[in-house]
Amino acid sequence: MENEKISISQIKVTATGFLSLFSIVGIMFYGLPFFFDFWVKDFGWSRATVTSGNLFGKIIIGPLFGFVAGWFIDRFGPRRLMLSGIVMCGAAVIGLSTMTGLWEFYSFYLLMALGYMCGGPLPNQVLTSRWFSQSRGKAMGIAYLGIGIGGMLVPQISKWLNMQMDWRSSLVILGTLMIVIAFPMAWFVQESPGLPSKGPMPGRQEVPFKSILKNRYFYLLAIGSMCSLGTVAGVSQNLKLFFSLDLKYSQGEAANVISLVLAASIIGRLLMGWLADKYSKKFVMILIYTLISVSILLLFFASVPGVIYLFALIFGIGLGGDYMIIPLMAAELFGVKVMGRVMGLVLTVDGIGEALGPILAGGLRDHTGSYALGFAALIILSVTGTIAIALLPGKKLFAN
Repeated sequence: MENEKISISQIKVTATGFLSLFSIVGIMFYGLPFFFDFWVKDFGWSRATVTSGNLFGKIIIGPLFGFVAGWFIDRFGPRRLMLSGIVMCGAAVIGLSTMTGLWEFYSFYLLMALGYMCGGPLPNQVLTSRWFSQSRGKAMGIAYLGIGIGGMLVPQISKWLNMQMDWRSSLVILGTLMIVIAFPMAWFVQESPGLPSKGPMPGRQEVPFKSILKNRYFYLLAIGSMCSLGTVAGVSQNLKLFFSLDLKYSQGEAANVISLVLAASIIGRLLMGWLADKYSKKFVMILIYTLISVSILLLFFASVPGVIYLFALIFGIGLGGDYMIIPLMAAELFGVKVMGRVMGLVLTVDGIGEALGPILAGGLRDHTGSYALGFAALIILSVTGTIAIALLPGKKLFAN
C-alpha cells in the first residue's frame, strides 16, 4: 500500500479488519435497525425503546471496560480480545431471536456492547495502525469497506430472509454468519510486525499516557468524535423507522435506500482514506463532518422526488469516512504506542454519543409526531463536533 511491496501479513491484517468489521458493524449495527419496526409492532414498544439498546449497553460497558480493553491491547495485542468479541456479538444477535420482554432485550444488548468493545473497531484500528504508517489511511479505508459492504448487503439479505421466515429465524442466521465470517481470519492474524501472536508485548508501557490525559487536544478529539458518531447513529438507527412508518415506504423501498447509503459509504471510505494520506487529517475530518450536517438538512425535503437519493449519496460518503478518520487522527496526534488506551477511552465516549443520538431523534419523534425537531437536534450536534475538531492542531504531538 505504500511504495514498498505489500507483505502477506499486511494483506492478512487488512482482510481481518474487513471481515470483522463486516460482521460486527456491518451486520450487527446496520442490520439490527431493519428489525426495529417489527419489534414496535410485535411488542408495542416505542421508537425510543427499540433504539435504546445501545444506550443501556454502551453507557454501562464502555466506562467499565473501555480503558481496560485498550490497556489489554497495548500490553498483549488485539487478537485474543478480537476473537472473544466476535463470538459474543454473534451470540448476542442469536439471543435477540429468543427475546419476549425488555429484560432480555437489554441483556443481549449488554453482551453485544461488550463484544463490540472487544472485537469491533478498537482492536482493528490498533492492528491496522501497527502494520501501516505512510499508507495507513488507505489501509484503514479498505478494512473499513467491510462496514459499507456489510451494511449494504444486510438490508437486502434481511429482506429476503423475512420473506422466507419470521424475524426470529432471520436473526439466528445473521448471528451465525457473523461468527463464521469473522472468526477464522482473526484466528490466524499476527499481532504486530516482528512480534509473535502470543505473550505480552514489551515496551508498550513506556509511553507517558498521563501526559496525553492532561492534553486538551485529547478531549477535543473525544468531544468531536462523540458528537459526530452520535449524529450518524441518530440518523442511521432511525432511517428504517422514518422510511417505513413516516414516509410509508415498503420494506423493499426502505431496504434499497439504506443499501444505497451503505454503497455510497464505500466511496467515502476509499476517498477519505486517500485524502487522509495526502492532506491534513484535521481538514479531512472537518470535510466529513460538514457532509454529514448538509445531508441531514435534505431529510426535511424527503418528500421531494429524488432528494432522498441525494441524501443517501452525501450521507453515505460522510458516513464512510466518519468512523475511519477518528483512529487516523488519534494516531497522527498521539502515536501508535498508546493507540489501544487512547482509542479505548475515545470509543467509550463515542459509544455514549452513539447510544444517545438515536434516542434523542426517536424520543423527539415520539413526543412531537415528527422527526423535524430530532433532525434539527442532530444537525446542532454535528456542528458542535465540527467546531471541536477545528480547534485541533494540524501536527503530530507525540512520536510513534
